[in-house]
Amino acid sequence: MSAVLRHLWLIPLLPFAGAAVLGFGGRRLDRRAIPWIACGSVAAAFALSCLAARALTGDLAALAARPNLSVDPAARRVVAQLAEWIVVGGAGGVAAAWSFLLDPLSALMILVVTGVGLLIHLFSVGYMAEEERGYARYFCFLNLFTGMMLLLVLGASLPVLFVGWEGVGLCSYLLIGFFYTEDWCADAGRKAFIVNRIGDAGFLLGALTIWAAAGSFDLGSFLGQAAAGRVASEAALAGSLLLFAGAVGKSAQIPLYVWLPDAMAGPTPVSALIHAATMVTAGVYLVVRMGVLFAVHPLALGVVTGIGAATAVYAATIGCAQTDIKKVLAYSTISQLGYMFVGAGVGAFTAAIFHLMTHAFFKALLFLGAGCVIHALGGVQEMGRMGGLRERLPITYACMMAGGLAIAGVVPFAGFFSKDEILWGAWSGGHRVVWFVLLVGAGLTAFYIFRLIYLVFHGEPRDAGLAAHAHEAPRVMAWPLMTLGILALAGGWIGVPGILSLGGDWNRIGRWLAPALPPAARAGEHGGAHGPLGELLAMALGLAAAGAGIGLAWAFYETRPRWRQEWARRMAPLVRLAGERYRVDELYERIILGPYARACRSLRTFDERGVDATVNALAWTVDVLSHFGRFIQTGFVRNYALFLLIGAVLILYWVLP
Repeated sequence: MSAVLRHLWLIPLLPFAGAAVLGFGGRRLDRRAIPWIACGSVAAAFALSCLAARALTGDLAALAARPNLSVDPAARRVVAQLAEWIVVGGAGGVAAAWSFLLDPLSALMILVVTGVGLLIHLFSVGYMAEEERGYARYFCFLNLFTGMMLLLVLGASLPVLFVGWEGVGLCSYLLIGFFYTEDWCADAGRKAFIVNRIGDAGFLLGALTIWAAAGSFDLGSFLGQAAAGRVASEAALAGSLLLFAGAVGKSAQIPLYVWLPDAMAGPTPVSALIHAATMVTAGVYLVVRMGVLFAVHPLALGVVTGIGAATAVYAATIGCAQTDIKKVLAYSTISQLGYMFVGAGVGAFTAAIFHLMTHAFFKALLFLGAGCVIHALGGVQEMGRMGGLRERLPITYACMMAGGLAIAGVVPFAGFFSKDEILWGAWSGGHRVVWFVLLVGAGLTAFYIFRLIYLVFHGEPRDAGLAAHAHEAPRVMAWPLMTLGILALAGGWIGVPGILSLGGDWNRIGRWLAPALPPAARAGEHGGAHGPLGELLAMALGLAAAGAGIGLAWAFYETRPRWRQEWARRMAPLVRLAGERYRVDELYERIILGPYARACRSLRTFDERGVDATVNALAWTVDVLSHFGRFIQTGFVRNYALFLLIGAVLILYWVLP
């Protein structure tokens, strides 16, 4: 297994190789070979990821003498250098190697990326089966997306990480705008690309700030300096907040969240990949990876906590009023990412990564379940046209129910354990207002997800003709769905809190991640000594909030529809405003895009009437003067002699008295 640690580069290389084969030779390949190449490359990467994670538990000291390997057995950390990359200025200049880092954190991330990504690839085989054009292109982009995310989480320095960071942004643009002949799809892809460029500018400035303060781009080097107190708090604050700006863009937090709902323009498996295993989790990973740097100045973690809490509740309120099944899940992702940032902000870094993992399970499940519904209804996404699908789509219904219970935080599903850890981290850390905000968000989450389930699967069909043709997904789509359903049910049991462990220690994910989170980063985790009674009470309140949300959805959409109608009548302005997404896009159009467009038009006018007019006037002047020149440049010697004679006479006339 140690050979895997020496060749970590093979893990991202395999999806890249699949993408290259499909990209350059897809048109010449047999259609049946395309999914085998795409899924096979990711499956091989998943197998290598499992071996690499297993190797981390072995004797790492034996690898210390290997060339191009840097090993820290105590931290279960291996850095494999592939080649020198950036060397500018010699000693004291800028240097960055092309190297890969494997520790418990990156190992967990590559397992999530390749494992969930493989299930989404398999689901895509059935979902995209009728796609005549672009079949190879779709799987090429899917492989490329997976490879870029693996490069991001394995990067041992900020420049390598940034290549993957920009790569997932490029792939999101390609996949969101996959149906590029449709203007609205192309617009959605451009919107995602442009909004992320704003955050990426912050990332670059943050990386340069860190280099200026620590003299290195290497993660181990500058994080070690930060842990030892050798990075000035002001520089750490500036670098942290600038990096967080990049995370806000990638992970769709306030105010740069507006691209993610429109990203639903791509095929549904793409939405599952973006939301569950790749791009949007990159921001959370970055903050947790840089946790020591953020912990240097308390304001940095405070900003992360505030943005995360505000986003969690804000996005949940919008999700309660959406009618497009994929838009509900999109705002759900934005909200759940807010929970992860709060976990990191209050110092519960393990809880943040734990929720990232469980969220990958149940959010991929919910999106793929929505894909089955859309596939069964011939592309319809409006929940107002659905209903009564429980009997026609029993497997999809059961899996969606499992995903709904998991995201709502109902015991014993996965979301209960990870979300409870974040809530308890906020409470025990003394962040009572944040805890209350997240508790409200938990109730809203349970409400909107069961509103979706009741509208789609329960009651009578609202479009009988549409429902009559509904059919269950084929096996190639059903098996990934059921696998994710099992993970959504059982995936949280690797992080059972101590209060429920009956005197044992069942928190395996906590023990696994502990070496990757230095003491300075772990100090805030469950910092309050409130005893088991306080933790049990906080857990009970979280369950009560979930139960209240589910009960309200059941009353509104199952047993007491008049209550919903009365509430909608009384709260009509607020419901309409939430349904219109609080008109934030319109606000951005008015205060940013509108003035920018007007400025561009003014510059265009100046360019046409000022710069172009000046250049055209000069050209006209030269053209006019050239006409006079033609009378002189005749090509006849006698004419030139005449002009010389006339000139000589004029000069003599001028100089002689």
